[in-house]
Amino acid sequence: MATNASILLVDDEPSIIELLQTVLHKEGYTNVDAVQSAEDALKACQSKIYDLIVLDVMLPGRSGIEICPFLRETTDAPILFLTAKTSDFDKLTGFAVGGDDYIPKPFNPLEVVARIRSQLRRYLSPANQRNAVDAQAGSLHIQYDYGRFQVDETAGELIVEGASVACPALVFQLLLFLCKHPNRVFSKSELYEAVWGEDALHDDNTVMVHIHRIRERIEENPSTPQFVVNVRGMGYKLVQPKQRSVSAL
Repeated sequence: MATNASILLVDDEPSIIELLQTVLHKEGYTNVDAVQSAEDALKACQSKIYDLIVLDVMLPGRSGIEICPFLRETTDAPILFLTAKTSDFDKLTGFAVGGDDYIPKPFNPLEVVARIRSQLRRYLSPANQRNAVDAQAGSLHIQYDYGRFQVDETAGELIVEGASVACPALVFQLLLFLCKHPNRVFSKSELYEAVWGEDALHDDNTVMVHIHRIRERIEENPSTPQFVVNVRGMGYKLVQPKQRSVSAL
């Protein structure tokens, strides 16, 4: 993993920012910016492209939860919440507004770095793989067509009823994985391991939230899904009414 990834730390406690910056620098991450308010975080993301954001929930003024949807308008980079709130409801709220991971305070800084490294590996690798495929395959263009929506693997784009729809990286990767395996049922743990690249452990909620995000984008009525359906007691599958998987342009 290259360590030139661009990271933004958002926390109103200077001691936490200093601690994380020190540990990240020791691990080779030197492109690390830091701000202490929600407003400054929004400004930073409008002026610079970040590969990952570490976002404190309890910020002065607007909270991290409140600004996360606005950050999602400008970036699909992984967002890791730092917070003293550790209830299941708080975690689900963080995932629902666009977060990718949830780290409770107090934390082990080495664990935070490990999670950052894991998120960056997943976030940056798909783009690198697509570039490699383009270089090797020339004009080969890979697209999965489900009638109402298309997933363009080569361009990394989701198109719904002819319009491009913003899609965070992990939501896109989960949908892409399902498109590659239509009509096959996957358990939550299988989906987590396939997309997140780690053992599921207790991350069932992560998969459920990301399935919900997919349905919000591709389903005509997310409450009665026609594409991504639940198979009771088994998991989820993507129903395939129509598919044109690979086309050479």
